Amino acid sequence: MPRYILFHKPYGVLSQFTPEDGARSLAEFDLPKGVYAAGRLDKDSEGLLLLTDDGPLIERLLNPKNEKQKTYWVLVERVPSEESLAKMRKGLKIEDYVTKPCEVKILDPQPEVPPRDPPVRFRKSVTDIWLEIKIVEGKNRQVRKMTAAIGHPTLRLIRKGIGHLQLGDLSVGSYRELTDVNLDEKSFK
Repeated sequence: MPRYILFHKPYGVLSQFTPEDGARSLAEFDLPKGVYAAGRLDKDSEGLLLLTDDGPLIERLLNPKNEKQKTYWVLVERVPSEESLAKMRKGLKIEDYVTKPCEVKILDPQPEVPPRDPPVRFRKSVTDIWLEIKIVEGKNRQVRKMTAAIGHPTLRLIRKGIGHLQLGDLSVGSYRELTDVNLDEKSFK
């Protein structure tokens, strides 16, 4: 029987069990044996990481042609204009590709999120704001590159969802195992 683990990956932790270059890894969180990350979150990103021993599910989630939606809360520097957000929605030229259309909105009210260690820098003269961004791709550091492309660098990034799977109130560094779950194609639309 396959296992499915929802893990709240902290900032500064690699999405793998083997440490590299002195960085923290999943090995320190007493996660069940035999599961692997279904996708990645950069070391400097936080939030929902699905771990499983279900290889076919990992393939379905990671294959770009399947366009599995991922939801992120992104703290950006300064408040983007509606024109800038519209550019993101249509797709942006980043390096050698154009991103697929995405959903993006300013979160109102701004969310309460757990503190991060180390904290995000704070400047009294600059208003930072949380966006919700939903993408169906997952290219390397894509969300960060998208916000930078519209002139609003990402200060903090938290993955809140993968398809219908949600981070919810899972505390940082903790996990829960999914039971009685039907993780078919419709689950991740």
